[in-house]
Formats: sequence, structure tokens, C-alpha cells
Amino acid sequence: MGHALTGLLGVSLLAVPSALALRWMSSAKERLESAELAPEGGQAPTVAVAQQANEAYCTPELKQILRRVLTSCGLIGGSGGRGCQPLEAKNVATMAGSDFNALFVPMQNRGGIVQFPLGASELDPGAAALIDRVFADRAGASYFFVVARASQDGTTEFNRKLSEQRATSVMQHLHGTFDDPELDRQVGLLWLGEEYAQLDPSFCAWPRSGAAESCRPDELNRSAFLAWIECRL
Repeated sequence: MGHALTGLLGVSLLAVPSALALRWMSSAKERLESAELAPEGGQAPTVAVAQQANEAYCTPELKQILRRVLTSCGLIGGSGGRGCQPLEAKNVATMAGSDFNALFVPMQNRGGIVQFPLGASELDPGAAALIDRVFADRAGASYFFVVARASQDGTTEFNRKLSEQRATSVMQHLHGTFDDPELDRQVGLLWLGEEYAQLDPSFCAWPRSGAAESCRPDELNRSAFLAWIECRL
């Protein structure tokens, strides 16, 4: 009887640490799963399409360039500016024009190119419709860029002014169409004239307001380039 009681007590004592170990392992697994689902601080992440795009698209290099552009354009940093002129764009981007344009390539399905006649800055119905469609497709993105250009016809000064007028036309249309008090903090205007970041024929594949056959380099660069940037700084 004594030996049986001693054996039973020994089995019970051995079972206690085993049960505690199993309970600890289960608890550790739960903590590990929770850590994988939640960031530091214990709050669950907000899952959104824009967040996934942010992870795939917003490289450290792009974030650095974007911050410079947004600061110069007056969207962040309290500079009070409303747009970037050509020389400023070169300074804030610190990269070649082709590289600057390449930053927008992943946004092809969310962007568009508004084309203008030679020497003009007024929007036609097709241009207005494209602006409305692209701007309405925000899907959680942070900043909307309007990058206006001019072809290399005419003088440098004339083309600088013309590209500014084209950017302004898009902004005025946005103000007249969308009742959004945050508009001035969402839209960044760049007017690049003929001097910087001319579009090459690969951008003919983008949604455009011009005729399908009107995509020679000079026609393509009489334009305002539109794109939401899904990048959180």
C-alpha cells in the first residue's frame, strides 16, 4: 500500500511540470502569433490596399525624393509654396529626368496624361473626364501629383509659363469639381517646361486624353501628367 501511494504521488509530481510545460508552450505560441499580427505597441495593423502598395512601391530612395518634392511644393513643412518650377524640380529630385519619370511607372493603372494643343492650356471635355476619373480613384493614396510639361517649341521662358498654366488649369478644375477641404494639402503641382523630365514614347501606353494617334514626343509633352502616389512618409 505504501509503495503504491509513493508511486502514485511520484507520477502526480511528474505530471505537474509536464502540464505546466505544455501550458507555457501553448501560451508562447499564442504570444508569437500575436506578435506576428501586431506591430510594436500592441495595436493591430490597419490593413488596406494602399498599405500593400506602400510596401511594394515606396523604397527608401523614393521616400527621400518624395519628401523633398512635397516640401518644395508646399504640401509639407510649412513652406507655403504652391508648386515647383523647373529648376526647383531638378534640385529636389537630384536625379536625371528619365529616372524621375520612371518613379511614376508603377502608377500606370492609377495615372493619366492630359494632352493639350500647341500653345494651349485650356481643358477640353476629354481632358476633364480623364482628370475626374483618375482623381476619383484615390483608394487610400496620400498625394496627387500634377506634373505639367511643354514641348520644345517656342522659348524656354514661354514654355515655363505655359506648363505652369497647364498645371493651374488642372488644379482649378479639381477645385471646381471636388468639394474637398483637404485638396490643397493633397495635390502637388510641378511645372517642368521643356527643360526637365520630357516623356518618352513608352508613356503612350498610359491612359491619355489626346487622340490615339497623337503621340509623337512633341504631342506627348504638351501635357499634364496625373498620378496618385501610394506612399506614406
